[in-house]
This record gives sequence, structure tokens and C-alpha cells, in this order.
Amino acid sequence: MSDLATIEKNTQDFATKHKALSGLVQTLQDELEKVKRVHLPAIKAAAEDVAESQAVLHSTIKESPSYFQKPKTMVIAGVRVGFRKEKGKLSFDDEETVIKLIRKYLSDIADTLIKEEESVLKTPLGNLTVAQLKKIGVTVTDDTDQVQIKPVGSEIDKMVAALLEEGEELLREAV
Repeated sequence: MSDLATIEKNTQDFATKHKALSGLVQTLQDELEKVKRVHLPAIKAAAEDVAESQAVLHSTIKESPSYFQKPKTMVIAGVRVGFRKEKGKLSFDDEETVIKLIRKYLSDIADTLIKEEESVLKTPLGNLTVAQLKKIGVTVTDDTDQVQIKPVGSEIDKMVAALLEEGEELLREAV
């Protein structure tokens, strides 16, 4: 068993070393913040340039749908551009009628489309064909083609997005 003097000495040694480690970590954090602040303006300017360029590209694609019939997208310079079909919104006038028609025409899967308290579940309805939806009185709206601009190298894009988000946070803190 150690005496109290040894415990005090070892505690003091630990506290000194822990304080030194904390100081090194704080120095690292301070240096990282300096580096971020140095590079953040250029990153923010580049992000604004990308946003402007994306807006121009979006307009160009939107005005030129004939180039994206089949296939609806193409990869140019590592960027997938074109159109993609939006899911669309499901709607119906009378839920009770839709439930009755589901039970009549889709009885084998009715329990996946209807809640216990007799309401239609829209998510599984979205998996039905247009013919099935029409048969049960459901119409699909807003299923238009939307412009798609998506860089293929998504891992790098995630890193860039994370850096931009971190940079914006730094700017908010600096203000």
C-alpha cells in the first residue's frame, strides 16, 4: 500500500502531464482555426461560383429537353445531367370510395394499403401501377420531369459539402 505522499506526488505528476496534453490539443485547435479562416474566403467564393454556374446549367438543361429523351440523363465531364421523373403526389376525392375499390380490386394486398382505422396508406399506394391507381380512383399529379445535376464523384462532393457547412459555421461564429 502506498502512502499519502506518494499518492499526492503521482497525482501532481498526472495533473501536470494532463495540463500539458490539454495545452497541445488547444494549440492544435487554434492552428486549425487559423488555417480554416485563411482558406474559408476562397472556399466561399468558389462555392458562390459553383452555385452561379449550376444555375446557368440548370436553365440550359431546362430549355433543352429534346436532348434528354432517351436516355433522360448523360454524363458530361463527370457530371450527370438531364431529367429525372419525380415521384408525384397521390390524391383522391373520397377516401371511403378508394378503400372500397382497394378491397374489391386489390383484396390480396388491401391490408398493406389500408390502415386499421380505414384510411388509405399513401406510401404503399405509390408502388402501384398507374392502371391500378386509376382502377381504385386515385390520380397522380405533379409527376413532371425535373432537372438533375449531380456530380458522379459523390464522395468528394460530400467532403466539399461538409467543408462548406463547417466554413459557414465559422463565419457565423466570427461575426
